[in-house]
Amino acid sequence: MSSEDKEAQEDELLALASIYDEDEFKRAESAQGGETRICLELPQDFKIFVRGSSTESLQSSRFEYSVCFLPPLVLNFELPPDYPSTSPPVFTLSGKWLSQAQLSALCKHLDNVWEENRGCVVLFAWMQFLKEETLNYLNISSPYELKMCPQGKGQSRTPVGPLEAGKDCGGATGSATAEEEIMDARAVQDVESLSSLIREILDFDQAQRRKCFNSKMYSCSICFCEKLGSECMHFTECSHVYCKACLKDYFEIQIRDGQVHCLNCPEPKCSSVATPGQVKELVGEELFARYDRLLLQSSLDLMADVVYCPRPGCQTPVMQEPGCTMGICSCCNYAFCTLCKMTYHGVSPCKVTAEKLMDLRNEYLEADETTKRFLEQRYGKRVIQKALEEMESKEWLEKNSKSCPCCGTHIEKLDGCNKMTCTGCMQYFCWLCMGSLSRANPYRHFNDPSSPCFNRLFQAMHIDDGEFWEVED
Repeated sequence: MSSEDKEAQEDELLALASIYDEDEFKRAESAQGGETRICLELPQDFKIFVRGSSTESLQSSRFEYSVCFLPPLVLNFELPPDYPSTSPPVFTLSGKWLSQAQLSALCKHLDNVWEENRGCVVLFAWMQFLKEETLNYLNISSPYELKMCPQGKGQSRTPVGPLEAGKDCGGATGSATAEEEIMDARAVQDVESLSSLIREILDFDQAQRRKCFNSKMYSCSICFCEKLGSECMHFTECSHVYCKACLKDYFEIQIRDGQVHCLNCPEPKCSSVATPGQVKELVGEELFARYDRLLLQSSLDLMADVVYCPRPGCQTPVMQEPGCTMGICSCCNYAFCTLCKMTYHGVSPCKVTAEKLMDLRNEYLEADETTKRFLEQRYGKRVIQKALEEMESKEWLEKNSKSCPCCGTHIEKLDGCNKMTCTGCMQYFCWLCMGSLSRANPYRHFNDPSSPCFNRLFQAMHIDDGEFWEVED
């Protein structure tokens, strides 16, 4: 490595670290490289939609959601010794909501940017292009249809031929030429299935909205104090904002009086109601247990056809149509199965995780007769019977978890690809061989023909013993 190249690389990495925060740019510790996470700036009222299967009813033929944020594109890179004088950065580009064809088109454009600026540093130009021009370059507009390509499902690790003429794979159009539709080994659609993609998008969008809310100042209409959003709570239906301290006192008085259906917005004549998740955040465990018990009992007596949105940050009450197992949340528009609480899957059998079966067993054993009948109706007698007969938490942990090769933390794999991230030390590792992966380019392990896990990024998704139970009522 020449002194000029070494100095240019160091200056570029230092500049990127000063421009972007840790959520956007992380420098690798063991090599000249790093990882960038690029969140695109979406137009106002940007919508995504998913077409239902032709075998499903008309009501479930299309689901549409409005989002403000989409999961980031992840650019992992390493700088060769002769960069930038001779060679470009070595990189992989991964994303969840773009197809492998679209990601391949972006990789091709990054190559073109390098050719136009050969001899100069290009990482900042790459990041700016991905952040500001991706939507226009791929001709993506609202509403945008989410798809999983047949080629993308297996994540081919070698370039393949162009897509067949007329075959829609959600790839780039317009500015993206036929050459750009060739699958690039550096392009990775890092998602398992369409249903998991929908849930990841909605959860990420809500987390980012919450982050924006927490950073702003709001005036509480009860105590008239200016407070940060992190000290406040807003009602999802009406968007009225109050500080948590005032709402905590208000909720505690109502729950002690047994008025669990009166936890509504304090604004006069406003009928918005706090979600169970919001109540749990404000009151203590004992009061929330009382609230939960009274609410369940009243629901059984008066509104037995009500279910809650299963997304942890929402949990809005949803009316269930008679004879229909699909619920659509009026707050976040999440379409889910009222039996297993996963993304709505039509006539396909429910898939219930082992952890959920264990919780269901404990809840059923502690319930009274009325609640047991409600659980049997909600999940099906066969599911509960299987949970009672076959679930033991200790055995499940021993058979269905693996230890992080770096720190030994037990890791549970519910879904996703075989590139894992330890929740304890944040080390990347392979779920198949349990080997540690490169921080700068974790997918090289699955791209290298000499690797024992070559082309196995998405292998064995649902066949680990005990990972999933497939049941039907």
